[in-house]
Amino acid sequence: MSYAYLFKYIVIGDTGVGKSCLLLQFTDKRFQPVHDLTIGVEFGARMITIGNKPIKLQIWDTAGQESFRSITRSYYRGAAGALLVYDITRRETFNHLATWLEDARQHANSNMTIMLIGNKCDLDHRRAVSTEEGAQFAKEHGLVFMETSAKTAQNVEEAFINTAAKIYQKIEEGIFDVSNETSGIKVGYGGGAGTAGSVRNDYTAPQSSGCCN
Repeated sequence: MSYAYLFKYIVIGDTGVGKSCLLLQFTDKRFQPVHDLTIGVEFGARMITIGNKPIKLQIWDTAGQESFRSITRSYYRGAAGALLVYDITRRETFNHLATWLEDARQHANSNMTIMLIGNKCDLDHRRAVSTEEGAQFAKEHGLVFMETSAKTAQNVEEAFINTAAKIYQKIEEGIFDVSNETSGIKVGYGGGAGTAGSVRNDYTAPQSSGCCN
């Protein structure tokens, strides 16, 4: 399917925060509660529409374990957007955000749009990080903020699409040099937009996808 632009995303954060689950919910509109840990990097894609233009999102879901951090770092390069995810029920995943952000700022394009995601908001009764804390961290670091639930699909669509809208706005303002593909943006050939999505594994990751990463 043709597109006006292709935006490359990377999804980052601690292991078990729901990164794979968010990707699966966005691309396939489904939730699987059982999921083996992501090995290396998994890949998903979906067409959306921004400003009446068909945009293809190419999304790289990275492993959260420290042992895969060097692989993850190589995927920051050439990413136009990043979803930085923590689990609202596990404070340590929130406490590690500064380290992830430092990594992203060091290895990624300086114009990359970063969306901070507090995932698993369906588990509000187990909440360990308040919405206000998440919003404050985002404000201090110049991030967009949203709480999501990959299980109920709450705000999942909005998280990916709002990030794309910010990137598109930067293109319109001339902030991105779209002729340079290291920006994470590729100019396509226009055409009609669709909503079909697909997920495939790019490494030797298990075929099942769900919420535990």
